[in-house]
Amino acid sequence: MALRDHVSAIMRGVATTVVTPRFRALSTQDIAEKSPGEVVTIVDREAEAWLYDGLSALGIGARIVGEEAAAQDPHLLQDIDKGLVWLIDPLDGTANFAAGRVPFGMMVALVEDGIPLEGWILDPLSGRMCHARRGHGATCDSRPIRVNGTGEWPPQAALGTQFLTASQRDRVHTAAERALNLVPIPRCAAESYARLTLGKDDVALFQRILPWDHAAGVVLLTEAGGYATHWDGTPFRIGGTGAGILAAASEPLWHCAAKALLTPEIGLTQMENSLS
Repeated sequence: MALRDHVSAIMRGVATTVVTPRFRALSTQDIAEKSPGEVVTIVDREAEAWLYDGLSALGIGARIVGEEAAAQDPHLLQDIDKGLVWLIDPLDGTANFAAGRVPFGMMVALVEDGIPLEGWILDPLSGRMCHARRGHGATCDSRPIRVNGTGEWPPQAALGTQFLTASQRDRVHTAAERALNLVPIPRCAAESYARLTLGKDDVALFQRILPWDHAAGVVLLTEAGGYATHWDGTPFRIGGTGAGILAAASEPLWHCAAKALLTPEIGLTQMENSLS
């Protein structure tokens, strides 16, 4: 069985066993505050443990870094750009899940020296599995996919500005409204990248670039024909110094958004890398 299928099977098994049975069935004791304004559930922790065990059993010599383990021990992020690394996001969109809302997802990526090699994004409820391997294209439920965008003008953009300051958000939204059609963000990176890849959005903006939030999504989008870089235009890289991510369904759509958003007046390209 190919690595693609092994990992897909592991993720589907964890979704069926750990994630979906607890959706809208959490008790108050199952939810805690991980950091100010950010929650974690028993499902995040249990799903990560199951995924860790499953990926370890594959025996490919990669170390494993999961979101919840790194929250407990930030030293796990040291040298994240060195060697072969599995990145696990066991429950992306935890706030949605904890509130009994969709979307939420599960993401796994294999990274080498900071470059995403392969990524998996699962929607646990529908079973939709998006997968990509660097240099080999992208699939959704095993069918090859190519991004086409929404076909709308102005382009449809979901801008994750919730971690910016109020003044920064105002500047971004004022500039965006002149060139883009703003739509609500899903508050779930797994869904954001799926929407870009499957033609439901044209542009997405992210400030926080936690490794497990973006490695799978960037390789999926770019292998499907989309375009994603840090705000300064440099290639996306795990553990690099670039800040933020601007992602789009095509390079021309990226340039359209960049012309509106990545300007000296707005100042996004001058911000530091945000890993928290």
